[in-house]
Amino acid sequence: MSYSETIFALASGRGRAGVAVIRLSGAGAADALVKLTRKDLPEARRAVRRALYRTSDNSVIDQSLVIYFPAPNSFTGEDVVEFHLHGGPAVISGLFSELARLSRFRPAEPGEFTRRAFEHGKMDLTAAEGLGDLVNAETEAQARQALRQMQGELGAIYESWRIRLITALAHLEADIDFPDEDLPEGVAAAIAPKVAELKAEILQHLADGRRGEKIRDGLDVVILGQPNVGKSSLLNALARRDAAIVSDQAGTTRDIIDVPMDLAGYPVTIADTAGLRVTGDAIEREGVRRARERAARADIRLFMTTADAPEIPSEFADLLQAKDYRLVNKTDLCPYAADAATEADGQRVFPLSVRSGSGVEEFLEALEKDVTARLDLSGAPALTRLRHRQALEECAASLDRFARAGAPELAAEDVRLAVRALGRITGRVDVEDILDVIFGDFCIGK
Repeated sequence: MSYSETIFALASGRGRAGVAVIRLSGAGAADALVKLTRKDLPEARRAVRRALYRTSDNSVIDQSLVIYFPAPNSFTGEDVVEFHLHGGPAVISGLFSELARLSRFRPAEPGEFTRRAFEHGKMDLTAAEGLGDLVNAETEAQARQALRQMQGELGAIYESWRIRLITALAHLEADIDFPDEDLPEGVAAAIAPKVAELKAEILQHLADGRRGEKIRDGLDVVILGQPNVGKSSLLNALARRDAAIVSDQAGTTRDIIDVPMDLAGYPVTIADTAGLRVTGDAIEREGVRRARERAARADIRLFMTTADAPEIPSEFADLLQAKDYRLVNKTDLCPYAADAATEADGQRVFPLSVRSGSGVEEFLEALEKDVTARLDLSGAPALTRLRHRQALEECAASLDRFARAGAPELAAEDVRLAVRALGRITGRVDVEDILDVIFGDFCIGK
């Protein structure tokens, strides 16, 4: 990608607004500011009011606040200019038209501002991904995790591991390349416990239950049960809207209905499923198969029964796991029968009535505590992407081979491969093949 051109884009939201922000980055940004305002450059990083003029007829486009960020102390590491002007479509279009007339100016591609920041050493790849996650965050937990990653907490962990491995590799290669020099005895043997310690840290980091990835994508919660136990009514109560059709007719829900939710600040997807029963209807059988499949990969399962029949049918008892929930609904119709429900394998039992609301808040409070505990953000930053996980697994595999390598040359090569795997996460090695994927997911203007 060439950086000889100056790029520009709308950095604020599209549509009518009180204020719009248009950003420029590149060698021509400062000259464009002078040309459009017909005044000298303002003091760096200080907002000043300037009129913006058209070159065609000298008319005023708008009165704007302008800010100049000279290189290298800018977001991209290049000269950057921001125009804060009124957010009407005609005003924005007018400025875009003037910028497009300038030599070697063009509209920015998605993520190009952030990619230029990466290429100029202003952030590593994990920080760039954190910025993208922050822009797309829909819950408080997603925003908090993204901010920590954008500020470099995750990248700092990986870089510290990389530096430790580089040090180990340097000692190994010195022992190989300079056998006749007066080097300390047993260099390779002294490195082995340090590499083993680092490998243990990486494995512990990987064994996080995919916490970071689930905060990005949402925890998967599935509602299970026989027909007419109140699954769709519960989904609507949790979503606080009519997300699913509720009917007394059995088999109303034939397919899975997903509803994204913000639960205690964390992203959760609640799935309503087809009623579980043995049936000769081909469509219903497919619905039951899909419900079983979804239950197998869900993070939390809510199995609903009713107060007059609180126990789970034996043919579906295998769907629940430890710490899942058994919800005994319709206690308003049969208030005492719900006591017959018993806990099994650590599952939690909640008698409730979705219709009257009795017991729903108690269940929801327990579910929120559960989700918060599973996705806790108070500890060390968690890896947030599959590519991070794959690179770390490759790194750990290389370190495992190092421990079993016989020849010093093979041991050194295994450490070198581990260093390269870590470097791909932060961008410390050649990662051109993944840059287009990462930055292509950004919005225009970022």
